[in-house]
Amino acid sequence: MSTATAGTPRPQSLSLSLARTIAWPRVTTTIAVTSAAGLSLAPSLLPRSAVTQAVFTALSVLCALTLLAASRALRGKLGRTPRTVSAGARQGVLVVSIAGCGAAVLAADHWQNGLRAAMGVDPVGAGHWTTVAIVSGLVVAGTRGLAIGVRRIGPVRTVAAGAVLAVAGYAASLGVVPTAGTSALSASLAAGVSGSSESLVSWETLGEQGRRFVTLASDHSPIRTYVGAESAPDAQARAVLAVRELDRAGGFDRGHVVVAVPTGSGWVDANAVAGFEAVYGDDLALVATQYSSAPSWVTFVFDRDAATEAATALVDTVRAHLATLAPAHRPQLHVYGQSLGAVGAGAAFDGFRAPGPCEALWAGPPAGSVRADGGTVLANSSDPVIRWQPSLLWSPPDLSRARVDAPMPTWLPIVGFLQTTVDLLFALDATPGHGHRYGPDQARCAS
Repeated sequence: MSTATAGTPRPQSLSLSLARTIAWPRVTTTIAVTSAAGLSLAPSLLPRSAVTQAVFTALSVLCALTLLAASRALRGKLGRTPRTVSAGARQGVLVVSIAGCGAAVLAADHWQNGLRAAMGVDPVGAGHWTTVAIVSGLVVAGTRGLAIGVRRIGPVRTVAAGAVLAVAGYAASLGVVPTAGTSALSASLAAGVSGSSESLVSWETLGEQGRRFVTLASDHSPIRTYVGAESAPDAQARAVLAVRELDRAGGFDRGHVVVAVPTGSGWVDANAVAGFEAVYGDDLALVATQYSSAPSWVTFVFDRDAATEAATALVDTVRAHLATLAPAHRPQLHVYGQSLGAVGAGAAFDGFRAPGPCEALWAGPPAGSVRADGGTVLANSSDPVIRWQPSLLWSPPDLSRARVDAPMPTWLPIVGFLQTTVDLLFALDATPGHGHRYGPDQARCAS
């Protein structure tokens, strides 16, 4: 005799009733979210932090949901009614999607740890992916909540509130974010470097990057000429001042003169300086002129011609001075540039014969930005800078000059572009020898 009373539902009927009352996500929603999350977990070039991966996954999901909503709105305007899908079918698709996400996470975990092993970074574990899941969920939920708030209070008030929060956050950051001041840099310098008491270039006009460059530690007797953006009014005037300063310091009496084209911020890589000094020792003179103090990517996007103009002016002026020297006492000229500096360094050879491997040295040149004929190119296969360009959307990158420093992901249309774009934001966070970080070997030519 059954112990269940007439008014008590059976366990089986209770589960069926619960399944019918739960608002299971639509099949298209489940597929869109799963696909977006899976694509965001595709192999990257560089190890990715949990927060970075979470934000990228969340943005991918939000984009997918936005496109899906637009598609539904369009179908509604066209008078097309969506098909009715049973709760059982929705559950089935959801279960399969969860399994697919799990497989994608396992594959991503394997790939990330392979990258980390190649680059000497600690592996990730379950905690990493737990953080990814939680943070990405919060970002998605917060963004959708913000969208609801916009609809309720209006876009003007939302923008005003966001502006107030941004200003407050910036003001708060001023008291907690350390800035790289110049008070620790000494103006008591050897005669061979710019900014010294004998120099034609004042310490005050060197700028932060110039001061860093001339005060780098050295085991040799360095000659380092640096003309800051404030040292002279334009590129040609800075080039003329740089040659005068280099001559004053005795740079043309040494066997090798290296024109170092800085990045957009005016930075000259300390690893490159150490590399040149290791190769040439006391027979070396370095010279550089600054063309911008903005972040390198800002200069690359908005004022790329500044690097070309500055490098061409300096190289031409140095060449002109070398031509006045007796051949027996004429130092060998090398032109070096990294990143945006490689763009300028490459332009300095336009109209001349192809440079020899020791005449032109390019480290991490942006994709398609320099002609690599003759010169020495140092490019890490894991460097997103050498890959990123719009054509990456539909065609694979040219890695013929890259050295393989880590596992390389298979290129996929659109996905490869998106993944490389994310890696581009953190290209300098890699360990030396990987990503957009290069070591002293960038000073060694291929000959």
